[in-house]
Amino acid sequence: MALNKVKIKNFKIFRDFTLEFSAGLNILVGDNEVGKSTVLEAVHLALTGMINGKYLNTELTQYLFNNAVVEQYLTSLKSPSREAPPSITIELYFDKCDEILNWMGGINSDRDNDAYGLLFEISLNDATGEYAELVNNGNVETLPIEYYDAKWTTFAEKTLTVKSIPLKSAMVDSSLARYQNGSDIYISRIVRQGLENADKISIAQAHRRMSEGFAADEAIQTVNNKIRANAAMSDKEISLSVELLSKNAWENSLMTYIDKVPFHYFGKGEQCVIKTRLALADKKAKNASIILMEEPENHLTHARLNQLLDVIASECEGRQVIVSTHSSFVANKLGIDNIILLSVGGKQTRFADLSGIGTPDFFKKLPGYDTLRLVLSKSAILVEGASDELIVQRAYAKINAGKLPIADGIDVISVGTSFLRFLEIATRLDKRVAVITDNDGKIDALKNKYKDYLGDNAKTNIAISYDKNNRTPSENILSEYNYNTLENLMLLANGLDNINTILGKEYKTKNELRIYMKNNKTDCALSVFEYSENDKICFPDYIQEAINHVSQ
Repeated sequence: MALNKVKIKNFKIFRDFTLEFSAGLNILVGDNEVGKSTVLEAVHLALTGMINGKYLNTELTQYLFNNAVVEQYLTSLKSPSREAPPSITIELYFDKCDEILNWMGGINSDRDNDAYGLLFEISLNDATGEYAELVNNGNVETLPIEYYDAKWTTFAEKTLTVKSIPLKSAMVDSSLARYQNGSDIYISRIVRQGLENADKISIAQAHRRMSEGFAADEAIQTVNNKIRANAAMSDKEISLSVELLSKNAWENSLMTYIDKVPFHYFGKGEQCVIKTRLALADKKAKNASIILMEEPENHLTHARLNQLLDVIASECEGRQVIVSTHSSFVANKLGIDNIILLSVGGKQTRFADLSGIGTPDFFKKLPGYDTLRLVLSKSAILVEGASDELIVQRAYAKINAGKLPIADGIDVISVGTSFLRFLEIATRLDKRVAVITDNDGKIDALKNKYKDYLGDNAKTNIAISYDKNNRTPSENILSEYNYNTLENLMLLANGLDNINTILGKEYKTKNELRIYMKNNKTDCALSVFEYSENDKICFPDYIQEAINHVSQ
């Protein structure tokens, strides 16, 4: 039983949006404001009638509608050609299963008579004609939410209620802290949902007995007598007590404790772990077909996040999971082949075919790589280490009025020796990427390593940038020294005196400087990065070639 597609119209950022899912794990990534959270909200709303942890009838607002659609409608009311009031529709398409055999029909925007699904709609219901009269009188400045209601129908045009929907979703969002009377509402709701009705009745009765004992306490009676004795306050009897009127009064006054400490006194990271684990263990979540998770990485170190992801993997086994994240660690650990990249305008890119050379398994085992930096960048330069990254950024700044590449959406990423893994991702995304690498005096071996990206196999979006010469001097050769590294090429490009000036040194020979630069790579790169005189610093040609490639 799985959701295979959602179609959203006029809901928040989405005017007309379609997204397909796999039956197992789906990881939504993308820049801010592309709609990752909105996808989760739409699915959960259509299956449960809940948004922001509350039922829609208390949360319905004009701001759930696409702003451009609302503005267009309101503008049309001032013209002869009035548009129909906007509505929100969310269509959920499911795989065939026994629970929803009677949901098959063609009442869907695909006009697919063999589809199984439901249509959720928030639309105007002006049975009395009151709203039409307001429009005719020109008295409408905002969307008339009070005339709107929600309804559910199957693709077979049968009316549904939330309770009659056999497929359920569980929303796990540990990032929000909503407090009432000092208690976190989210975790309190999770705890309450795990209780049977008999448990709730027992708690309510115990709470009433406690409240009655409070009123009967001698100290409280003394205080109330003093209040009543102050006739100037009111001609009515005034006293202190606790709230007992509502059926669920106990829910508003109880607080959740962990190890005898109020929950909200724990650190944010521990709160996130506890909330997520409790939510997944909750009775409703256990019965849910679809688990929706909003940024599980919030407030967590890599170690705690790793533990939490192991819990998620075990608790969600056999169920459909849709996760939104900004964390490379989360994406790598859960499997980058499950990524769905959302871009502005609803564009989508799937990573499902990233399996040719075991790349997903590689990143699962070594999840510390910044894969999402590559995914979310406009273009990228891949380098081996931190010293290369600093020098490349300074080279970019030299020809761009001091701007660093990230200011132009170009990310310089240290990837160790895993260039080919990242290039597979870049190929899938058609991302413009340059690799800057040392040739190590083995140019033929380098060409063989990157044979899928050089010569007849060259790709317009990918450049392999390296020094085309084998730098082995005929005299004064240092033993065990690689002359084909960026440090030596910087020395050759700038000369002894200039590099001494940049590094603040006074070495007499190039070999002495080579030894220093080899043993102090990061310090030297930092000195280059911080050097301010543009016209007195030069960079190897292949670095310039890489910068030109990603700047196109």
